[in-house]
Parts: sequence; structure tokens; C-alpha cells
Amino acid sequence: MTTDETTAAHAGYVQPEVDVRALTELLDGEYAEVRDLVRANLVTHASVLEEADELDIDTFRERVRERVVEMAATGQTGMGFPRRYGGGDDIGASIAAFETLAFGDLSVLVKVGVQFGLFGGAILHLGTVRHHDAYLPDLVTGKLMGCFAMTETGHGSNVQALGTVARYDAAAQEFVITTEGEQARKDYIGNAARHGEVAVVFAQLEVGGKPEGVHAFVVPIRVGGEVAPGVGIEDDGRKMGLNGVDNGRIRFDGVRVPREALLNRFADVTPEGVYTSPIDNPDRRFFTMLGTLVQGRVSVGGAGVSSAKVALAVATKYALRRRQFPASSQGDEQLLLDYGLHQRRLLPLIARTYALHFAQDVVRTQLHDVFSGTGDDPQARRLLESRAAGTKALGTWHATRVVQECREACGGAGYLAVNRFAALKADSDIFTTFEGDNHVLLQLVAKGLLTHYASEFEDLDQLGMVRYVTNLAVETVIEKTSAHKLLERVRDLLPGGDEWDQEAGLLDSEYQLAMVRYREEHMLAGLARRLKRGIDQKRDPGVVFSQVQDHVIAVAHAHVERLVLEAFVERVRALPDGGNKVALGLLCDLFALSTIEADRAWFMEHGRLTVQRSKAISREVNGLCRKVRPLAGDLVDAWGIPSEMLRAPDLVG
Repeated sequence: MTTDETTAAHAGYVQPEVDVRALTELLDGEYAEVRDLVRANLVTHASVLEEADELDIDTFRERVRERVVEMAATGQTGMGFPRRYGGGDDIGASIAAFETLAFGDLSVLVKVGVQFGLFGGAILHLGTVRHHDAYLPDLVTGKLMGCFAMTETGHGSNVQALGTVARYDAAAQEFVITTEGEQARKDYIGNAARHGEVAVVFAQLEVGGKPEGVHAFVVPIRVGGEVAPGVGIEDDGRKMGLNGVDNGRIRFDGVRVPREALLNRFADVTPEGVYTSPIDNPDRRFFTMLGTLVQGRVSVGGAGVSSAKVALAVATKYALRRRQFPASSQGDEQLLLDYGLHQRRLLPLIARTYALHFAQDVVRTQLHDVFSGTGDDPQARRLLESRAAGTKALGTWHATRVVQECREACGGAGYLAVNRFAALKADSDIFTTFEGDNHVLLQLVAKGLLTHYASEFEDLDQLGMVRYVTNLAVETVIEKTSAHKLLERVRDLLPGGDEWDQEAGLLDSEYQLAMVRYREEHMLAGLARRLKRGIDQKRDPGVVFSQVQDHVIAVAHAHVERLVLEAFVERVRALPDGGNKVALGLLCDLFALSTIEADRAWFMEHGRLTVQRSKAISREVNGLCRKVRPLAGDLVDAWGIPSEMLRAPDLVG
């Protein structure tokens, strides 16, 4: 027996056996059939991975379009649309399909996201029956390709400041769409450069000379394959990755569309030119409109986690085959994954990937409940928007980190295009930026925390939020965090109170949860105090908020990590006893303790970790890595990634 094995045996630890098939079924959940359909389609079209390297950009764009249309014919891309238009009436299934599709070529994934998620989702959620009848049947099959034209060159995440204008001409009963200056051109728009025939265009609506805010319009950009009159289209050209997606720039020079082109679920204009809306407050109307598009953030967050799974599967399988340097003078060369440092590099990332998978399950279910009407109320929508924003941010940052670490962990071999990392790195990098820049999204999360997701949540711009917090919410926030008395709760969970510095108790999930909850609530109270102090000093609210943005991001990050750990703990607790529960319990502990370890400076600064206890956590993380090491191959196999998608014969065998 090795020293580690002897120690484990003395502690009563018995290595669990992982039932890979059962674990895959657990991870696939209620959407196993949907995911298996996507896996089969990925294998059928596996050649697209090679074609991404071999074909010129124009040919590859066409190949990606063909693959998307072929997959649409199997039903996998239309699951979120109503059955009457050829869909599956199941939002949750559509997200599960998208997550699984991210095991394959990401140009195909993003083309699907643009066509069915963004373009199709805007028609479905912002339009009414007249738009559904006109566009959805051909959209769902891929016969009609479209664009989602929101982003502009000069306005990025600030959608309310878009420069494109739609003026209503009552005499002609038409809207006139105009790009007012270079900063107002629509940019980086998927499907624009080659394939899009119709665009959902977001523009400032003017009726009778009065501005009514941003609204969405259906605008033809090509007629019979040719660019439509008054429309200008440029190709964005080669990108860092995703070169199978034809991103482009669009300009509009007095393009006229009929009155019915306004997607009018939340607002309409009468033939005579009277603006009407069931939502009186223009800010609330705007945020309600954008809130219906939250599906994109949930999709991208899940795709990021899937990309991380592919990278980790390749790197882990390689580490279980590749030997380097003998461990002793008489022995054979040692497997990479037997080195403690290699375990430290990969195994906490596997644990975090499992944690984010279960957190994604929660947000997908919330999305499905809200959009199917079973859990749809204003509070549920606000919580969904916040959770989707935070999960997307952490999931996509995780993907970027994992792909880089796994590439390095495969040495020079990882640099070869055949081994997937080149494409994964280039194609997934943008996930941190699109569907909302991650730092902007975390500000949305913090805004919800500071205002307790109050009914005013949608109405508040940045200055309004600061005023709301300082005038109404600060004392509540501080009271709430103090009332929880988490300091005492953390101490109560530790044998011996503050004098306790042994390993025992670190694996108690209640202790782990109390630590991350304490961090979140302490940060939240501190942020509220900083905002209040700035306003009490009569400083400008916008300046005050800007100066505490590092605290804003920190509290949002801590909040989402707490949600992720809660999702993981709850899933493990619900499992029947057996090897899979033990294995997932090890991963859950590894995720929790490596999360605390990564922020040990904060916990020590705030009196929650002694030096001895901090060292104990590091020892425990190392011990957990040793216990997870024999399970690593099964844990990555359970993700159910088709071998054809790993595309790394020399690495994975």
C-alpha cells in the first residue's frame, strides 16, 4: 500500500465504484432522449470538425449552413417553438439540445443560436400571431434564415442608447428605418454577411416626432438573394474564431417597412399614428422586452460548460495514457495524472464543471417554468434574469480558463489543430462577451441583490439604483445580513470554535455553505455601506457607483458561487446511497474547499480562517484530489461526449 492508500484505509475510506451509465443518465436528466438525438446528429456530421480546418471561409460558411438545415430537419433545433409551427413546445428541451450541441463544432452551434435562439426567439417572444404565422413555419425548418440586429458599433451593451431610428409615416402607414451615423450601424451580426434574408432590427421608435424608446421591427435585408434596396451590408471578415458564421455590418438608408413589421407584443402603433402599450413605464417596458430574450444567456452559459467538458475529457484521457519521468530509480515512467501537481491542475476543474452543470440544471428549469407559464410571475422573472446572468458569466469564464489549462496540460500535442484545443480556444473565447459582457451581467446580479429584486428592479437605471439603495435599502441590507448572524453560525459549526484548527469538520457541507454565505452577505453589507457613505457626502451617485464597481463585481461573483454550491449540495443529498453518491460527494467537497482556498486571503482578512485552518483546507484539497484521481476517467466519460467529437487520436487513444 502507498502512504496515501494506508491513510485512506485507516480513515475508513473505501474507493467508490462509479456506474458510468447511471451517472450519464443522472446528468442527462429528463432530456436524455433529446441529448441522444443531438449526439447522433453530431456523429453523423462529425466531418465538419475537419472541414473547419480544411475549407476556405466561404465554402465552410456554406457547409455550416447546410449542417444547420440538416439538423433542423431532425427536430433538434426547433424544440422551443410551438407545435403548430413545427416545434416541440418545450423550452427546457431546446436548451438541453443546445448544451449538447456544444460538444461539436462551435460555428454550427452559434449559427443555430443566431437562427433559432436570437432571430427565432425574438419573433416568438416579441411578436404576435401575425408574425408567428408569417415567419415561424419557414424559420423552424431553416428555409428562412434571419438575423438579430441589436448590437451597434458605438453602443455595445447600452441598448437603450441605440442610434438606429424607426420613424412612423402615418400617411403611408409605414416605418422608415435609418442608420444615423457610423456609430449606429449594426455590427457583428450573425447571418448578415451571406445568408440572412430578414432581420429583427432594434431601433429607437419615433411616432409623431415623439421618441418612444427601443422597439423591434422585422426588416427584409435581401430579396431574391440580392441585398434589398436601401440596405447596405458589409462582411466583418475573418474573426479570431467561429469563421463558419457570416458576421456582418448592416446600414439602413430610409428603408420602409409596413406598420405590421413592428413586433407588437408589448407596444403597438395604430394606423393613425397613436402609440399604445399595456406597460405605461417606458423603462419597465424596455426591460420587460429584453427579459423575454433571457433564453440566449441560459444557452450560452450551458454551452460554455459543455466546451469545458470537451477540453477536460481530452486532457484527462491524455493524462491517463501519457507517462513522463520515473517516480523512482527502478520504476517505470509515471502517468501524468499520478503527479500531485497535474491532479491539482485538472481535478478541481472537473469538480467545478460538475458544479456548474447542476447550477445550469436549476436555471434551465427556472427558464422553462417561467416561459411555459407554470412559474411565471414578476418576481420569478427577476430572479431568472439575475440567475441567468450570473450563471452565464461564471460558466463562460470557466470555459476560457479550462481550455487554456487543458491545452497546457497536453504539452506540445495540445497545440496541434487535430486535438480540438485550437478550435475550442478560438471559438469559445467570445462566449465571455456575447449575450452580455460578463462584467456588465454581474452588475445586473448585484443590482438585484441590492434592491432585493423589488418591483422597481426593471425601472432603475444606474443612478436610480444608487438612489434607491441609499434611500430605502441600505438599512434593510445591513439589518438582513446582521440578523443572519452568520459569524456565529460559522463558529458553531466548528468543533472548538475559533480555537479549532484541525481537518475534522471541513467536509461538512453546512460548514462549506456557511462560509460562502458569510462571504456574500458580508460583501453585500459592505457595498451598501460604501454607497450610502458616498451619497451622505453629497457626491454624485454615478461617480459613487463607478468607484465601487470592484466591490459590485465581487459581491455578485460571491453570490453566484454560493448558488452554484447550493445546487451541487442539494443534488448530492438527493441521490440514493451508492458509489455515484460517494463520487459526487468527493467532487462537491473538492469544489467547495478549492473555492474557499482560492479566496483564502478574503476569509483570513475577515477573521474566518486562521493560518492553521487555511493550511488544513489545502491539505484536504490535496487529499480529495488523490481520492478523485482513480475516478477521473469515469467522471469525464459520464458526460457522454461522442468519441468523434474529441478528435484527438494520439491523446485519447
